[in-house]
Order: sequence, then structure tokens, then C-alpha cells
Amino acid sequence: MAEWLHEDGIGEERAILVERGDIIAARVDWGEALRPGFTGPAQIVVKHKGTRRGIARFADGGEALVDGLDPAVTEGATLLLRVTRAAIAEKGRTKLPQARPAGPEALPAPAPGLLAELRAGPLPVRSLPITDRSFDEAGWHELVEQAQGGEIAFPGGSLLVSPTPAMTLIDIDGTLPPPMLARAAVPAIARALTRLDIGGSIGVDFPTLADRKDRLAVDAALTEALAGWKGERTAMNGFGFVQLVARLERPSLVARFARHRTGAALRALLRQAERVTDPGVLLLTAAPALRRAMPAEWEAELIRRTGRAVRWQEDTGLALDGGFAQAVAA
Repeated sequence: MAEWLHEDGIGEERAILVERGDIIAARVDWGEALRPGFTGPAQIVVKHKGTRRGIARFADGGEALVDGLDPAVTEGATLLLRVTRAAIAEKGRTKLPQARPAGPEALPAPAPGLLAELRAGPLPVRSLPITDRSFDEAGWHELVEQAQGGEIAFPGGSLLVSPTPAMTLIDIDGTLPPPMLARAAVPAIARALTRLDIGGSIGVDFPTLADRKDRLAVDAALTEALAGWKGERTAMNGFGFVQLVARLERPSLVARFARHRTGAALRALLRQAERVTDPGVLLLTAAPALRRAMPAEWEAELIRRTGRAVRWQEDTGLALDGGFAQAVAA
């Protein structure tokens, strides 16, 4: 039976759904305050005339797009709102979180953590110490590489997953004849949706298939591969395009790692540091950008968790994800 494995790292909760030693789904939570489930008072700072929409500002200064407002609500009013979608960073901008009125019986509440969300679901959950190697054994590093690069190989071709402002686009490339390439890509697409936690509007650009029977064959294969996936899709059009739509609550792993490369690399370095077993002071060797991005509270948490002093060595020749941690003599 599939089982969720969970780790609580510094600045990041992560979880993988593992079945027969393989990752079939993944989730990452970076602890943003305004994420789905957060309920709190917010002031309506913009009310769009003639609509039930506007912009609200919460007590911490964070803003959200609001829908479902009572027509009688005016700018300046304070309402209890529940966040339904987290902020999503895009090239050059960030989409604000989305929220709705929480209802008369709701109370202010923080967003549930990832572990709590998983435990509320139907599958078993096992929380692991950060030193456990189960994530590595299941292929976590390969998954992160796919999320960072957006490229996923499959027999005969590859997928290129690109987050855009309008949708997540999946392009298919390969050397097989178009009908064979399209069919070969289907299992990889279905697998990528859950492994990379992709939701919202998703466009899949298959090779153009002139013969209608070939398009119908791909549609049938998609129906089978996406059984159990919670979303809707269109049939393939004459240009090989298929649109999928699923509920969007948070950034996909591709969007998160593509738009927050420094934050992702810093969290990975901290995870390495927690796993150092040799005695001595922790030495973090990293690109200067990682040192500058380190929040003081994260470094303090690393010291608390490991019981060690921490030193930094900046190396301008290292890439963002090239940092490493080791123990050195005091």
C-alpha cells in the first residue's frame, strides 16, 4: 500500500507518497503564512465596482485577491477571510493569494501544516527524522532535478515542463514517429502531474497527428493513465493540443524551484548540514548569495537542532545548488 513519508526540515516540510519504493506524488510546504486554510481578519482595501471581488490586506501586511464578497461590503470594511490558494511566483511578478469570506461560524486559525493535512487524508503517514535516508532511496534528488530543470525523460523522448503566467505547459520531444511518441509520452505525463504536484490549467502539446484514429488512441490512453486523477481535460484537437484543469491551491514543484532557486538551494544546504555525523564545528561552504539569503532564525535553528557552532565559507565559484556542509575542527 502507498504510504506518505514526511520530513520536517528547517524552512521546509516535505513529503513523498511512496509505493513499491517509487515516488508517485510529492508535496513541499515552505511555511508561508497565507496558504490554504489560513483564516484571519483582513481589511478590504479595493472593491471592484459592480463585482463581488476585491483586494484585502491581512494584519501582517500580506494581501490577497478576494471573491464572493457581499455586494453591501465596502472598502475599509474588515472581514474574516479564509485563504483558498497560496501566492504563486511567476516571471517578473507574483500572483497574490486568493481568499473568500470565511462564514459566520468560522474562527481565526493558522493554516494547517503539511503533516496535519496528510494525516487528515486516507493514506498512512510516517514522519521521519531528518537523518533518515528513505527520501534519498526513493529518488528525491532525481525528483528535485526534474523540478529544477523541468525535463523528464521517458523511453523514446522527453517532456519539458514550463510554468507560465497562463498555465503549465508540457512539451513533448523525441525521435519516435509522432503517433508512437504521443502514446509513449502519456504515462510520463500522468506520472509528472502527481510527482511534481502540478495543478491549475495545464496545456500538453503533443506531436501533430493528422489521422483522427491516432488522436482517438491518445485520448483513450490518457483516459486510462489519468484514472483517479482529480481534474478534467479536453480531447486532443487537430494540432495535438490537450488542456487539463485541476484545482490549484499551491505552486507546483516546478514553479517553486524555478522561481525560488536561492531559497530552494538554501533549504537543501541546511538539510545536508543536519545530516553531518562527524564531530566538530559545522562548516557551510556556499555561494555568497546563499549566505546573504540565510535568515538569522534559520541559522539559530540549525545550531539548536545540531548542538554545534556554525561557520561559513563563501565560494564565488560555486553554483547556487553546489553548496555543501561538513564538520571541521573547532
